[in-house]
Amino acid sequence: MDNPRIIFMGTPEFAVPSLEKIFNAGYEIAAVITAPDKPFGRGLKLNESAVKKFALSKGLKILQPERLKAPEFIEELKGLKADLQIVVAFRMLPEIVWNMPPMGTINLHASLLPQYRGAAPINWAIINGEKETGVTTFKLQHEIDTGNILLQEKIPIKPDETAGELHDEVMEAGAGLLLQTIDELIKGSLKETPQPPQQKNILHHAPKIFTETCEINWEKNVDDVYNLIRGLSPYPAAFTFLKEKKLKVFKTEKETGNPQEKPGEFITDGKTFLKFACANGYLYTKELQLEGKKKMNVKDFLRGWRNN
Repeated sequence: MDNPRIIFMGTPEFAVPSLEKIFNAGYEIAAVITAPDKPFGRGLKLNESAVKKFALSKGLKILQPERLKAPEFIEELKGLKADLQIVVAFRMLPEIVWNMPPMGTINLHASLLPQYRGAAPINWAIINGEKETGVTTFKLQHEIDTGNILLQEKIPIKPDETAGELHDEVMEAGAGLLLQTIDELIKGSLKETPQPPQQKNILHHAPKIFTETCEINWEKNVDDVYNLIRGLSPYPAAFTFLKEKKLKVFKTEKETGNPQEKPGEFITDGKTFLKFACANGYLYTKELQLEGKKKMNVKDFLRGWRNN
């Protein structure tokens, strides 16, 4: 089949380059399925997803089901007669949906599966101090992120790279790998590989990030706290408390040593630096945001902050 009818499912910015590459390659996109519009901001205006905005700009058919098992949605999906479904950063699909097209449903995941299955693989790879991650295309099946692998590409993680910076690299690499996957699937040159069994003690997971994940534990060593901060930067951001006010920390520099202060205590000259003690050194804050204030560099922050 030279030009299969494709249904694309995705919602955030991460999915847009993938949809764009498929569109620009000339593949027939039968429909784009994305999240319903959500109220946003003070005026509670309906906010469209990044994928919907792109689809609208290209005149593509858009579906925004509230429930993926709703009978009317299933009937409409069947009526589209898609040959292949592509999923990038979308919600979990019921079997009746992912098992519908004859060529199956392909998912793009932002890790080297089977490592970092779950909702936040980019964040957790950095938080855990990994030096490498990647992207994987695979066929969907019952258990989340466990289907047969189609293609993978490795991506190095720089020592000071943040989750936001890595997100953009992975997003672009993933879009290219996805297009390659579709091309090779059509040619019949793609071999499915079952994910290798992994012992649970060496399998890293990537669960959703919650508020408690983001609070800095200064009793940990410098490297662990440094990795947590860059793994959550710029969003949702690691935080601590400064004079009982919440302080988000986006960028830091490390200094190893034997601090005299207790973990979490800070030192500042009031002009150029603000550093916090960890178990085996200090972290100098470089970019931060105090509750009720804008994000700023440390010198601008100290200029307007009174340590008393």
